[in-house]
Amino acid sequence: MRRERRQSLTFGPLMTNHLFSLVRRGISDFAKDPAKTVIETHEGTRFSYSDLLARSGAYAAALVAAGVAPGDRVAVQAEKSAEFVFLYLGAVRAGAVFLPLNTAYTPAEIGYFLGDAAPTVFVCDPGKREALGTATASVRHVWTLDGAGKGSAADAADGQDGAAFADVPRGPEDLAAILYTSGTTGRSKGAMLSHDNLASNALVMVEAWRFTADDVLIHALPVFHTHGLFVATNTVLASGGTMLFLPRLDVKAILERMPRATAMMGVPTFYTRLLKEPGLTKEVARTIRLFTSGSAPLLAETHREWQARTGHAILERYGMTETNMSTSNPYDGERIAGTVGFPLPGVDLRVVDPETGAPLGPDEVGMIEVKGANVFKGYWRMPEKTAAEFKPDGFFITGDLGKVDGKGYVHIVGRGKDLIISGGFNVYPKEVETEIDGLDGIVESAVIGLPHPDFGEAVTAVVVGGAGAPDEAAVVADLEGRLAKFKCPKRVLFVDELPRNTMGKVQKNLLRDEYKGLFGGA
Repeated sequence: MRRERRQSLTFGPLMTNHLFSLVRRGISDFAKDPAKTVIETHEGTRFSYSDLLARSGAYAAALVAAGVAPGDRVAVQAEKSAEFVFLYLGAVRAGAVFLPLNTAYTPAEIGYFLGDAAPTVFVCDPGKREALGTATASVRHVWTLDGAGKGSAADAADGQDGAAFADVPRGPEDLAAILYTSGTTGRSKGAMLSHDNLASNALVMVEAWRFTADDVLIHALPVFHTHGLFVATNTVLASGGTMLFLPRLDVKAILERMPRATAMMGVPTFYTRLLKEPGLTKEVARTIRLFTSGSAPLLAETHREWQARTGHAILERYGMTETNMSTSNPYDGERIAGTVGFPLPGVDLRVVDPETGAPLGPDEVGMIEVKGANVFKGYWRMPEKTAAEFKPDGFFITGDLGKVDGKGYVHIVGRGKDLIISGGFNVYPKEVETEIDGLDGIVESAVIGLPHPDFGEAVTAVVVGGAGAPDEAAVVADLEGRLAKFKCPKRVLFVDELPRNTMGKVQKNLLRDEYKGLFGGA
């Protein structure tokens, strides 16, 4: 299943630095006026595209002066700020490989990432510098940068003439970034993303989502993640638009800025929390042309309630660290709740039998595999793992289970590791979760498999209930009338909230660990 990329998405003659040439084109061809605002901070400070060019050039010069050579890694664990973005672009312009790290990582975790990636420069929050002393022992230069954009990294850039910096030549296949996967099982893997992985995907998103220089994006996502740094930031820069930068999810701040904005990218948590605000109305959202959601599944009820409150249908899409964006619901056309739309231009997508690799037909659940310019180069220093995750014909095995329906819409059923095999039968958690989430009084659910001495794995539902929620027996009784018995939960456990990572994804591995002895089959 493939969508062709139209010729208009190509660069034309390339400048020396493949990815940064996309930013330069966004300024010259679309923003047109270098004095135009590219970032407005939460406090109201505005940075122009001229500032972006000068400041990123200054960071690039500082990195080169510190001995950063093309291909060297620059690792950063710092709070969100405009300076963080300029540092990212400076690393790209210096020919380095940018490595953003989650601000929640502990010193022990940082020690692993720095040991594995071996960066020449590591930038951290000043308040964490002392605690990270052991972890950073092998790093040549350790700089600091805080949420206000102050620190020794900024000082190093202050001492450079950014306007005079000449971009280090980098081609489409050269590495631009490494992003480590969450590492829910085993050792975290560094996904290697090339200049063209990022540039081509940004260009596709500009066209698919109709971004122009007139767009003003509410940016409340973290910038250590592919969603906030690459999907949101790169798309805006490629189109010459403007970002209203918020340090984190702040529903009141978002509502205040909504009448000035044209777009917002978020995760499901953004929408569920905004729906709790009485100030969310059609009038407040009147200027917005696009709301997107990703990084975690959006409940169909959230989709419906959002449309009723604002008049806008949320656009869901699908991507991952290794593939950037692979599918999207249509900008023009029906956005179907519970689906992630169609393959994006230039992306091949297929669903295959996980055991045999044989292609499956419409509505048959199997493993999703993708191929295209969006797909990463492999895992850093893990050639065996890289070889295992790619098919001989170049398709990447995503690890996600899904199907393509008769209309061509892609549905994500769950992660392959989340598949439950109970009594020899396959149970796809998403199917059970959809039924549970549709019950009155249920806020959300997570269905997992737990060790069972008889069935091998027992289908278990962990549920967040609201006012009027049914009890365990009522949930099971309702499901028995609509699901095959082997799919029905052996137990329904009620909790106040589900564990989530920074991007809002439910961490089922934590649930499996917590309840692994429930049936005495651990």
